[in-house]
Amino acid sequence: MQTFPTERGIFCNRTLNLKKIQAIGYDMDYTLIHYQVDAWEGRAYQHIQRDLLRRNWPIQDLVFDPSMVIRGLVIDRDLGNVVKVNRFGYVKQACHGTKMLDFEDMRKTYSRTIVDLSESRYVFLNTLFSISEGCIFAQLVDLLDQAKIPEILGYSDLYGMVHNTLNRAHVEGELKNEIMSHPDQYVLLDPEVPLALLDQKYAGKKLILITNSEWSYTRFMMAYAFDRFLPAGMTWRNLFDLCVVSANKPDFFSGNAMMFKVVNEEGLLEMSRSIKENGIYLGGNANKIEDFLKMSGEEILYVGDHIFADVNISKNYLRWRTALVIRELEAELSAIAKSQIQQIQIRELMARKEALEAAQNQIHILEQRIRKNYGPKNTETLEALDAQSRQIRNQIQELDIHIQPLVIAEEKQVNPRWGYLLRTGNDKSHLMRQIERYADIYMSRVSNFLTYTPFMYFRSPRGSLPHDPIMISMGETQMQKS
Repeated sequence: MQTFPTERGIFCNRTLNLKKIQAIGYDMDYTLIHYQVDAWEGRAYQHIQRDLLRRNWPIQDLVFDPSMVIRGLVIDRDLGNVVKVNRFGYVKQACHGTKMLDFEDMRKTYSRTIVDLSESRYVFLNTLFSISEGCIFAQLVDLLDQAKIPEILGYSDLYGMVHNTLNRAHVEGELKNEIMSHPDQYVLLDPEVPLALLDQKYAGKKLILITNSEWSYTRFMMAYAFDRFLPAGMTWRNLFDLCVVSANKPDFFSGNAMMFKVVNEEGLLEMSRSIKENGIYLGGNANKIEDFLKMSGEEILYVGDHIFADVNISKNYLRWRTALVIRELEAELSAIAKSQIQQIQIRELMARKEALEAAQNQIHILEQRIRKNYGPKNTETLEALDAQSRQIRNQIQELDIHIQPLVIAEEKQVNPRWGYLLRTGNDKSHLMRQIERYADIYMSRVSNFLTYTPFMYFRSPRGSLPHDPIMISMGETQMQKS
């Protein structure tokens, strides 16, 4: 059996038996086809910059920095901030414009705030297509604060202008025309993706392509990325039992839009009342897909890269099974593997610190009882206890000197500003919480299916709780070692 390193694994939140899956739907962009993020998002950034230059904004010297933001951050439209949120909605890191806020400023700003993504104040950067938008927004906030933008805007209006400018570039097809002109500069080919889909097809799964991209772009990109890796005489269209373009997700999963058949290569459309095998269709809705397949709910797996438009809606409205593609996961897992020694050091130092803090707390309660004259009699004097407390405090401060640089170095391996994608310190990031809620399985790329086969039974691990015996024994072991 073919094997992959850990970063090419598939990770299970909710038990999923692929044998019971009768149909698999796929998104295209950043799912079946992965792009060179710096190149694609860099070009998108330039389109925004060009349009704003036409408004005489002094932004000719701005440069795209792909490390400035990562997927999973949240834009605070009211305050002009970009924040990283934990699973409970608490802000754990923040920057105003391009400047990271220190702990005190962040605490003053967000100590009473729980980020709720249903509020219009917040924009969740939940796809790689958000990187260019988040980067230039942060840079423009700096200029707005310096009164260098020749229009009277608030932060919310500023974000709206950036977002609408980028949307126009997508809608008018400028970006995609450039990609098609030089696909070698933008597309990262993966010869194993077509093989994974062939395995699924010949194992009896119905394969459906459901993409928001229009027909001309879909036809070109799928041929470019797939056809060279398929058996002689076969094209990407032979892989799929049905192809839906311009799907308008997420409304595709919850709406009732009409469907049109694409009748020729140029994209001529005709009204369609029913779906036929191997057809190409535009628009429509998921109910029509279920009628065509004569399947529903847990018989269908949908694979995409967008936490909301792909997996959240398809699961909530249709109860389809869901898989999320997170390409950055490879770099994250690779960094975690390389930092094993650092992580062990941090855990050992933290265990010692926790033991010292517990001892100091015991001293404090003894001092309190002596001063207030209650509780069991104690032979030690306040002076002796105070000396012990000072000694422990010095030991804790010395440990902090060793712990802090290790923690900073370990967290910043993936991104120097924001650290890990799926963590905020010791807690899960808000993005990871979304993944847990809506994605049954997640992986870095579709070709990760190869090592598991179309017959895999994915079993979710038993969730650990703070009061589990194994967790308690681990804590006691750490205390004993210290």
